[in-house]
Amino acid sequence: MLAGDRIPSQMFLKTETDEQKLILLPNFTSEREPMDLMEAIKTRRSIRRYKPVPVPEDLLKEVLNASRMAPSADNAQPWKFVIARDEQVKLKLAAACNGQKFIVQAPIVIVACGIPEEAFQTAGGYMSSHVIDVSIALDHLTLAAHAGGLGTCWIVSFKEEKVKEVLGMPEDVRVVALTPLGYPDEAPDKTPRKNLEELVVYDRYQ
Repeated sequence: MLAGDRIPSQMFLKTETDEQKLILLPNFTSEREPMDLMEAIKTRRSIRRYKPVPVPEDLLKEVLNASRMAPSADNAQPWKFVIARDEQVKLKLAAACNGQKFIVQAPIVIVACGIPEEAFQTAGGYMSSHVIDVSIALDHLTLAAHAGGLGTCWIVSFKEEKVKEVLGMPEDVRVVALTPLGYPDEAPDKTPRKNLEELVVYDRYQ
């Protein structure tokens, strides 16, 4: 989708009641059919090649707003997303991500940061919830991005201190993950997943 494409008024999740009829993305071209949640989950792929096409500002804001709507422990929302567009900043972030140069192809790199002091402190009785909360928010973002025709790729191979140095982050903020964001220049095949029976048990861990 280019910045000049015509944009319909809104996109809805397929739900049963008016209360559940949540606006997900209003930024679809007239050629793109609305994508429901399960379709987005099933068809999203990790993208490692991007077109040199800018992401329209209104689409970026809608994708970011999807992350804002994510649940968090005690509704603390202990995160901040840094949007990197500067080419030199992206190059430094790619170096901090152990040389994953494909990141620079995307017009945007998002750095998802957690703020432990603002998070629920005793999740499970033993940990800060910031990693969980940020991960949920970023997952919302990646699904909304895919529904809007954009690609993402979870980046968890990085050196936190180098990322923090590039972005001037304070000591008490933690980097949880990064993702490039842009229009895909590839269509990866579906990656294998374990069978449900391997992942789910009932009533007792086994």
